[in-house]
Amino acid sequence: MNTIAQMIAEFGFPVVLALGMGYFIFFVWKFVTQELKPALGKSNTILIRLLDQIRMLDNDLIRLQQKVNTVLEYKEQQEQEEKNVSNKKSRK
Repeated sequence: MNTIAQMIAEFGFPVVLALGMGYFIFFVWKFVTQELKPALGKSNTILIRLLDQIRMLDNDLIRLQQKVNTVLEYKEQQEQEEKNVSNKKSRK
């Protein structure tokens, strides 16, 4: 604390404050480049993998829905054919 007061007396408050802000900016820059940037890169890779998996699951759901629709249509056709056959038999 005494050294800060001595620096203010020697260089002036604005100069000491500018040096303090410079140190703060350096500290923030160092933290961002050493801590945050690698973590963001890792998160970005994981996010891309998750998006790819979601796309694959979406495609699988679309294919499954098409198959279900086909089966339901086939079942409906069979029921209609059975109705037609039973109607023909009842008419005779």
